[in-house]
Amino acid sequence: MKTAYLLAAFAPLVGALVAGLFGQRIGRANSHRVTILGVAISFAASLWTLFDVLAGNTFDGAVYTWASIAGLNIEVGFLIDTLSATMMCVVTFVSLMVHVYTIGYMADDPGYQRFFSYISLFTFSMMMLVMANNFMQLFFGWEAVGLVSYLLIGFWYTRPSAIFANLKAFVVNRVGDFGFVVGIGLVLAFFGTLDYGEAFALAPSLADRTWEFWPGAQWSVITAACLFLFVGAMAKSAQFPLHVWLPDSMEGPTPISALIHAATMVTAGVFMIARMSPLYELSDTALGVVITIGAITALFLGLVGVVQNDIKRIIAYSTISQLGYMTVALGASAYSVGIFHLMTHAFFKALLFLAAGSVIIALHHDQDIRNMGGLRRYMPITWITTLVGSLALIATPFFSGFYSKDLIIEAAGAAEVPGAGFAYFAVLASVFVTSLYTFRMYFLVFHGEPRWGRQEHGAHAAAAAHAHDPQEGAHGSAHAPVASDDPHAHEHHGLAAGERPHESPWVVTLPLVLLAIPSAIIGIFTVGPMLFGGFFDESIFVDARHPAMAELAGHFHGWLQMGLHSVTTPAFWLAVAGVVVAWYAYLVNPAFPAAVQRGLAPIYRLLDNKYYLDRINETVFAGGARALGRGLWRGGDQALLDGVAIDGSARLVGWFSGVLRLVQTGRLNSYAITMIVGVALLLLFVVMPLVRR
Repeated sequence: MKTAYLLAAFAPLVGALVAGLFGQRIGRANSHRVTILGVAISFAASLWTLFDVLAGNTFDGAVYTWASIAGLNIEVGFLIDTLSATMMCVVTFVSLMVHVYTIGYMADDPGYQRFFSYISLFTFSMMMLVMANNFMQLFFGWEAVGLVSYLLIGFWYTRPSAIFANLKAFVVNRVGDFGFVVGIGLVLAFFGTLDYGEAFALAPSLADRTWEFWPGAQWSVITAACLFLFVGAMAKSAQFPLHVWLPDSMEGPTPISALIHAATMVTAGVFMIARMSPLYELSDTALGVVITIGAITALFLGLVGVVQNDIKRIIAYSTISQLGYMTVALGASAYSVGIFHLMTHAFFKALLFLAAGSVIIALHHDQDIRNMGGLRRYMPITWITTLVGSLALIATPFFSGFYSKDLIIEAAGAAEVPGAGFAYFAVLASVFVTSLYTFRMYFLVFHGEPRWGRQEHGAHAAAAAHAHDPQEGAHGSAHAPVASDDPHAHEHHGLAAGERPHESPWVVTLPLVLLAIPSAIIGIFTVGPMLFGGFFDESIFVDARHPAMAELAGHFHGWLQMGLHSVTTPAFWLAVAGVVVAWYAYLVNPAFPAAVQRGLAPIYRLLDNKYYLDRINETVFAGGARALGRGLWRGGDQALLDGVAIDGSARLVGWFSGVLRLVQTGRLNSYAITMIVGVALLLLFVVMPLVRR
């Protein structure tokens, strides 16, 4: 099976290298063929691996030793179990759909070959991360997906807003990576190994070990390591307050929005914590922090999605909120439920992003939902697949998202770690919020009267909104509702007069259909076996002190009964309420949202400015760093180094030289007098004391 593992990991890398190095020679068609072939081989090998794991065959070992230093082996190794095999299949399937979709979406882009190379390289990086059996390889994959995401977010590098967005993503993730590195360093320092299996085996013996974080502050080693590792997950998986990079990453092309935000980069932190369950289960403090941060993210970042007008940004904030749900499940020790939601979310969120891209193509790269409407008559495939994805997202009974999301809510209610009560309220309230912003987008895009004939008005409105936000305007951010998905969008924004939208080509719609199928039904077939059939027993550890999964198992009586019972739960009626409010506000009484906005103006401004976190970051942290730099430059470099150390020493030498020049006249009589005076002084201070004795 090692051949299958190697194919799964390295086939996308081969495609990326061929397209990246020889793309101009082999042409556009061959570039997408070779990269799609590589990802298809990887998907087939991942499926083969999953079936082999289900047959009872797992693997944990090195395939290459890079270095051995004082007994510490740095290796490329694979840990193949149900957790990694599931992630491998999800990553490669979504990536394959994105690759096919990209043929149509990026057809006219001059960077066609480069884009295929990047997304294939991204897939390789994520595969190395999820297949790793040691912290060093985990860190390699972790940094590699961050690097490639930087390249993809700034793919259209001639746009200042894209450059700002990829730099923002890079910097925020470096903040998280600092904590991640410290966490790995603590594991190495106290466990003496980077191998997962060895570290997990040693963890119980170090449960009572402390570490002096600063003088007088003793921390549990396990708690400290888990919290620092979670800082890395907060940035990578966009948890509050390190989520700020993700909405701006919409500056990248839509296919990469689907790939980054559905199944790959943003889920890396969720996967990492699930993999580290033997460590997190030893620290209720760490679990309490995880569940609280996840709850804040799920509710408060979901609220921001309600006021967005850019179709991709609405889905982006939805992604952040759903990642909060997954994090709540991890904090409740329901790791398998978090991974289950990761899987279902990957399908319906990739579907929604790609459907949004189909709409953007049809409207010539207008992304403002206020300039849409009535598209279901012109784009039937995009319409019905978007409806499927939306129903899955709001946890409609029997759709895939229902089973995972409903169980997360129950797990939060059953958890006993600090913050569990708040988390239960947050994820329950977020059901209404999710339903509201999802169907607000759906109704404004596909129903009602067409508004795409009034793009000029929408463009002026968007420009006005852009002008009212000095922070966004200063950086050219995509906050403006008409943020374009095309480097030349300013030349042909929206439909021309009399033009009608039409359905996208088959290379765009086929991935939508293939993603809609698991979005609708995969939960029915997998909820029982994956969560209550021992599927993750060998790869995820749950301590008996944490009862959430046991309670869920006691209440589960099959997918059908769970779906039927849901109509009696608060979550179901909150979702229905969100749909009804969206229908009334955006189809029946369009004046209602404006009235609410006027009545809740302070709250609206808070949400529209995203809790002012960007402004705080730029003023306090970025501004503070610039002020510190200026202080070090003026006080340290100019005053101390240049003024004292360099210029000061030069002035001292100059003064001393000036003194010497007074006696260096070049005249013989001056030198004779100086010698006589010198001899006299010598006699006075040296010889005379001797004579007196």
